[in-house]
Amino acid sequence: MELGSKIKQMRLQLSLTQEELADRCELTKGYISQLENDLTSPSIATLIDILNALGTSPSEFFKEEKQEKVVFSKDEYIESQTDGMMRKWIIPNAQKNMMEPLLVELEEGASTPEDYPHDGEELGFLLEGKIEIVLGKKIYSCKKGESFYFTADKTHFIVNKGKSKAKFLWVSTPPNF
Repeated sequence: MELGSKIKQMRLQLSLTQEELADRCELTKGYISQLENDLTSPSIATLIDILNALGTSPSEFFKEEKQEKVVFSKDEYIESQTDGMMRKWIIPNAQKNMMEPLLVELEEGASTPEDYPHDGEELGFLLEGKIEIVLGKKIYSCKKGESFYFTADKTHFIVNKGKSKAKFLWVSTPPNF
């Protein structure tokens, strides 16, 4: 960890000049500059004074921030193909998240497996084709460019009713696929 750059970042977030931080810690502006450029290292007592002036504690300052993965490539997708349906889990290990997105492709006449009532909500966006969402005893039609959204408290599944492949993004919260 580079102490100086982290101290500088915190100082700038508080809109403090080097001189203002130095005054609060009874240090010189030059010392703060050297510290922020990693040209010197503070004693523990000096570091604690600086952190107090920045409104933080040593434990917070040194806490490691977990790197969050934000972008996923096609190489990371997990695919499963069964009975005219291709499912792509486009976010690996999404079942540990609050929502789980799938990219689903249904061949003509194919359907997703019947899903039983569960807590949560589901939404989708149709990229290609025409589908029907069977939700309990009701059937809803959806075509390219339209979206669907429902509470998953009824048995449900999706059928491709078009003359070509249907492709849609399907998101469940909490994860259910």
